[in-house]
Amino acid sequence: MEFFELTAILVFLLVAIWVGYLIGVFVSKIKHKGKIPEIRETAIRQSRAVLSGQFSEQIAPYMPDFPYKPTEARFIGKPIDFIVFKGMDDKKIDEIVFVEVKSGQNRLNEVQKSMKSAVENKNIKWAEYKIPINLTKKIL
Repeated sequence: MEFFELTAILVFLLVAIWVGYLIGVFVSKIKHKGKIPEIRETAIRQSRAVLSGQFSEQIAPYMPDFPYKPTEARFIGKPIDFIVFKGMDDKKIDEIVFVEVKSGQNRLNEVQKSMKSAVENKNIKWAEYKIPINLTKKIL
């Protein structure tokens, strides 16, 4: 008798979950009926804007008014778009410039603001990391 009761309860719970799922799907369809084309159009528009911005960031050094040599700019992407090594073409770097590319009304995000502050406050240092010799030895 216990097995039968346990099985009945389990079947009841599974049916209840399935009915709840179907109700959720039905309510969602009613709630968003007619809005789906608008939602899709908004998503496509936003996606195009993001892709356009990313593309513009990467070609910025080749724009006529970019103030640095494209050959001295290295794309990073996050948290900053470029690091420019002024003088690298002449094999004597005399300045390192962090460049963030923005378009339209876009502004620096919080991470970029903190990075700008660190640079302006000269909170910058040089570090070297040496890979342990046992990791770089040739294996014979």
